Amino acid sequence: MVGPGTGIAPFRAFLQERKAIGARGKPWLFFGSQREKCDYFYKDEFDRLKADGFLTRIDCAFSRDQEHKVYVQTRMLENAAELWRWLEEGAHFFVCGDARRMAKDVDAALRRIVEEQGGKDADAANEYVEKLKAEKRYKRDAY
Repeated sequence: MVGPGTGIAPFRAFLQERKAIGARGKPWLFFGSQREKCDYFYKDEFDRLKADGFLTRIDCAFSRDQEHKVYVQTRMLENAAELWRWLEEGAHFFVCGDARRMAKDVDAALRRIVEEQGGKDADAANEYVEKLKAEKRYKRDAY
């Protein structure tokens, strides 16, 4: 799940529902915002969900907390090998948030991960991502 800024809303609800019904699995959340100190929405809640086993991983990107900007796609690329493993094991990939930049950048990062980690050329990587979409394993709610 990739949900920077207000894009976090559906994933928060998704995780709350999973806890309410006792669902298991391996949710992995990429969250991003400008500053950790004032923009890390629901940190305590996510920490509890992780401690209780309803959130496997959370990787955060706070773009303005250091000299160089770090975004959710940066965190995806840093964890490319593991993200690729999850996809190959049948993971679903959800993105919610800004359509103008973030969703496009996340899509490009996903295609790069598939290409590099999967040992595919650009055409084969694009086919892989399009297959994820056709199988409804890659969904975007970008606005």
